[in-house]
Amino acid sequence: MRRKVNGMETDILKRLRGNIAEVMIGNEGTVRLILTCMLARGHVLLEDVPGTGKTVLAKSLARSVDARFGRIQFTPDLLPSDVTGLNYFDAKRSEFVFSEGPVFCNILLADEINRATPKTQSSLLECMAERQVTVDGVTRELAEPFLVIATQNPLETLGTFPLPEAQMDRFLMQISMEDLTEKQELAMIGRFLTGEPLRSLAAVCSSQDIVKLQEQCREIYIHSELLNYMVAVIHATRKHRLAQGGVSPRGTLAFVRAAQGYAMTEGRDYVVPEDIKAVAVPVLAHRLSLSIEGGGRRTAVSVINEILQNTPLPTEDWARR
Repeated sequence: MRRKVNGMETDILKRLRGNIAEVMIGNEGTVRLILTCMLARGHVLLEDVPGTGKTVLAKSLARSVDARFGRIQFTPDLLPSDVTGLNYFDAKRSEFVFSEGPVFCNILLADEINRATPKTQSSLLECMAERQVTVDGVTRELAEPFLVIATQNPLETLGTFPLPEAQMDRFLMQISMEDLTEKQELAMIGRFLTGEPLRSLAAVCSSQDIVKLQEQCREIYIHSELLNYMVAVIHATRKHRLAQGGVSPRGTLAFVRAAQGYAMTEGRDYVVPEDIKAVAVPVLAHRLSLSIEGGGRRTAVSVINEILQNTPLPTEDWARR
């Protein structure tokens, strides 16, 4: 018997998708993956050329949730303290006071993250992995939920600093925007010609609703045979002829969490093979270190697809516990 996620949780996700669709034309798959990241308590790297709607999508999600939104425009002169905050001396109180940086929020837009220096990029490592900030030896917890949506342009390299592997590994997914059809592009023109839909967008759920969804996501059932399949895929990335380094154990956990989150966006409380295949490339491709002959992102995607095709997938009743 097929089981469904609780009706309230399903309704919240539908409202979120519908609200974002009030602004965004198309990109249903991209929106679903971002919601998957949020449910799995992960972070997302949106990589695409300028003008494709990356920032608008991030703002649409932020406005759809009654939560604190923060934005950092990354530039070469940005300092770590501009991200995390700093202690300053308050002459009136004769003591040092901590001033929170923009990272103290629920949804953070890290715009053009690869324009900042590696030192500033690394200031997000602790925030993303441990959901806390340490300044001058004092550790402060970040509020839940906490989601980082970072953007970068894959084509322009002048004045940019490529994200190191440690930083890339902190992102649950790396995804791109979807191409619009002619019909969708005409609809976009009609929507934005005389108005600005983003300004009138209202929240459809609270931050506590998202926390409850995240807790529910951890309970999504994964059959043991599917777990074996996912581990086999991970180990195949470590043995592939073009890979210098395969997916890390952190990537294994990310793979599992993402499959749970995607199943939840589909209204199920159990994972099926289609969920795993839907998240495999976004979760795993950016975690591969390829040899010189391996090339870049496009080859990494091909490697993951090749592994998925060559790894035997068992047939079971995936809802059986």
